Amino acid sequence: MPKPPLTRREREIMDILYRLRRASAHEVKDNLEDPPSYSAVRALLRLLEERGHVKHVEEGQRYVYTPVTAPSEARRSALAQVVRTFFGGSVEQAVTALVDTSKSKLSREELDRIAQVIERAKKEGG
Repeated sequence: MPKPPLTRREREIMDILYRLRRASAHEVKDNLEDPPSYSAVRALLRLLEERGHVKHVEEGQRYVYTPVTAPSEARRSALAQVVRTFFGGSVEQAVTALVDTSKSKLSREELDRIAQVIERAKKEGG
């Protein structure tokens, strides 16, 4: 059964954990924008752990949290959610939007690599 989508605050906490790789509730709170209370952060971490997103180890008198899912898998999952939510599941529309909004920032080499990925997908998919 798939995990329920993360709330904005839960996503923010996960982003912090991916960036820091491991963090206590105090460290998470210190890195949150407009942080809630310490007990609210602990409650969110506990909820994320119950849902299987994070795990903890005890270090002295504190819990240190780490993400359960590898960053690459988390990126794929988050991107799939964005494609479903904002593009009706259309990968074509999502890629088009990304390229259109980024074309002035994309180098020729990056565009060539994107084209190679598309060519590879054509060969493998059909």
